[in-house]
Parts: sequence; structure tokens; C-alpha cells
Amino acid sequence: MTRLRPLKVAIDAGNGMAGKTVPIVFEPLTFDLIPLYFELDGTFPNHPASPIEPENIVDLQRTVRERGCDVGIAFDGDADRMFLVDEHAQPISGSTTTAMVAERLLKKFPGESIIYNLICSWAVREVIVENGGTPIRTRVGHSFIKEVMAESGAIFGGEHSGHYYFRNNFRADSGMIAALIVLEALSDFGGPLSKLVEPFERYAASGEINSVVTDQQATLEKLATTFAEGKQDRLDGLTVEFDDWWFNCRPSNTEPLLRLNLEARTKELMAQKSEEVLAVIRGG
Repeated sequence: MTRLRPLKVAIDAGNGMAGKTVPIVFEPLTFDLIPLYFELDGTFPNHPASPIEPENIVDLQRTVRERGCDVGIAFDGDADRMFLVDEHAQPISGSTTTAMVAERLLKKFPGESIIYNLICSWAVREVIVENGGTPIRTRVGHSFIKEVMAESGAIFGGEHSGHYYFRNNFRADSGMIAALIVLEALSDFGGPLSKLVEPFERYAASGEINSVVTDQQATLEKLATTFAEGKQDRLDGLTVEFDDWWFNCRPSNTEPLLRLNLEARTKELMAQKSEEVLAVIRGG
């Protein structure tokens, strides 16, 4: 059984529901809690409760640095999404968190299936396989993950966007459960979060890059032709894989946009290939 360390944990509730739930959950635990914006206020006076946007975790990052915290945790308004920053206030991607939680659960429940969406890092699938699990790749979006989770019986599902789904939570997403699993793993590890995540951060990612286009489908076909040498699939938009890099480009359902996510084995290759793919998308 894990003995929880007295970690110093900064939590930004963003004036959302985590301000009500975190005190209840954390009260019996050994953590030194530093709360930010726990007052419930639907006008969100301090910053929008959307921690996926870098500008909305600035206060959390500053608190982690100034107070010498072991970890910072930010929740969105209804606390179903969760994002981490390490002891240096560096953000941890949703893919890395998915891989960490997957590894932890597979150690406790060997052989289970784990769901990840198709713009998660290559590392997520690798970690699932390395730990004896069965990886299941899905489209982007909570409705798709929940459907596949019900069909497959997967124990866990994760998305780059900070949504983490648990079979034992009625297949619903819970930022709180994911946060507690990470804190348990950090307690077991004994070192800093920046070192704990190193084995999961294997590639360089572009992040999501949006481009306005006049014809989404025609642009996707142009990409498919330009990068015809790669392995392609159409599960969600267009995904093209090569030995040392891959990209997914998918259309927005509400705006005339294409959303590009690209990953490569090095930062240099990621930058080069991002430029190449964007040139095709934007007509360069």
C-alpha cells in the first residue's frame, strides 16, 4: 500500500466546482494544500476555468515557484478536466498524464484495456503495451471514448485535452480521480514530478495548430496526396504516419478550420515537418 508523502500541492480551482470538492477529498490526506480561487463564482473573475489555455495557468505556475510546491494542479469549471505543472512550474501534457495513469492502473490491474484518442502521443500506446495492457485508439471527443469504453470494457481512457475516464466511475471523466492517482504515483516514486514524467516524454509535439481553410475536405485530400508515402487512415480526419513522425489533421465541426497535431522524434524534425504540413494546408 502506498504511503502518501506530505507533498506541497497547489490547486487552482478557477472559481469552479473543484473549490467545493477538493477540501472534502483532501481533508483526510497528508498533503499540504495551497488553494487558489476556491470561491465558487460563475463569472470566473480571476481567469477562465479552462486550464488547457497557457494563459489560464499563469497564477498556478507563479504559486508553484514562489511557494516551492511539489506539484500544481488546475481544474476546469466542472472539475472533469485536470492539468498538471511540475515543481519547476512546467506544464505536463495530457498525453503524458494519460500515460502515467495508464501505467499506474495496469500495475494494479494487469492486462486491462486502455483507451486513448488518436492525437495522443505515440508514447501512450507504447506505455500501455509495455505494461501488458491492450491499447484502443479512438476518435477525438468524450462521446466517442465513452461509447468505446462501454463496448470494450476498458478500465481507463485518456485524452490530450485533460479528460480522464474511469470504468469504476460509471465511465465518466473525473479530474479528481486522475489527480489522486498521479499524487499516489508521485508519493511512490519518491523523487520530483519532473523526473517521474521523463520516461513518458519521448517525442516532440506541435500542440494543436488551427488554420482557416475554404474547403476542409479538399485540403485533406491535398494532404493525403502530398504525403502519400506515409501510412494513412481516416478514423478522424486524416492521420499520416512515418517512421519518425506523424500528423493528424481533422476538421472543426463548427468553424471553417482544420486542426493539425504533429509529433516527431526530435524538436528539430517536429518544427521542420510542421512547417511542411502547414504550407500545404495554408496553400504555401
